[in-house]
Amino acid sequence: MAAWNKGVVVEHRHWNSKLHSLYIESDIEPFKAGQFVKIGLEIDGKVVGRPYSLCNSPLTRPLEIYYIEVPDGELTPLLTKLEPGDELLVAPRANGFMVLDEVPQARHLWMMATGTGVGPFLSILDTETPWQRFERVVLVYAVRNESELCYRSRIAGVQRRNNERFSFIPFVSREKVDGALDGRIPQAIIDGRLEARAGFLISPEDSQIMMCGNPQMIEDTMQVLASRGLRKHRRKEPGHITVEHYW
Repeated sequence: MAAWNKGVVVEHRHWNSKLHSLYIESDIEPFKAGQFVKIGLEIDGKVVGRPYSLCNSPLTRPLEIYYIEVPDGELTPLLTKLEPGDELLVAPRANGFMVLDEVPQARHLWMMATGTGVGPFLSILDTETPWQRFERVVLVYAVRNESELCYRSRIAGVQRRNNERFSFIPFVSREKVDGALDGRIPQAIIDGRLEARAGFLISPEDSQIMMCGNPQMIEDTMQVLASRGLRKHRRKEPGHITVEHYW
């Protein structure tokens, strides 16, 4: 059990029947915005743990994770039952490379997420770093139904604080929602709707793209961006696209 710290639930928000945010007090090492931490429970005598992106900034507490219940999963059906005061296990150290330290300099930063993949971007947007490094920041957040478009008040706070330097572009694919684009992110790049909404173009000269979420969205979007001359970023071969597969 030495690999785990004790965590205590202080709040549990149920956005809808599947999406939840868990707020946890636990002593972990300092982390970088965009990293993930492993959360666990002891189940039938063994510890079951899974990685979850931290949604809170490194300067704020409690720890916050945003997760979707997997009905036949081993861990999330039990996580949904946790209430304030309940205990769980938290890894002592966060990990991951979905951090701005790994992203090359550019004029514009695009953050593209599906579903719970928005988590690391919420953490990053609540720090000073993106506003110190980029002229414009765009959050693209794609879900199926309006009820899954969570954290809107928090995102509105980012908009208020940063005004014209920040653009929020929601996508809702299965119903019409005022202010949201329909369809999928890669198609909206192909047909120009995404850039028209942002007011500027995605280009190798000006853009860095971070993507987190559905692997199919990431794969398809990378193909579209590759056709424009953008490539995956690697430490030994700097590029334009930083990705993290959320499952």
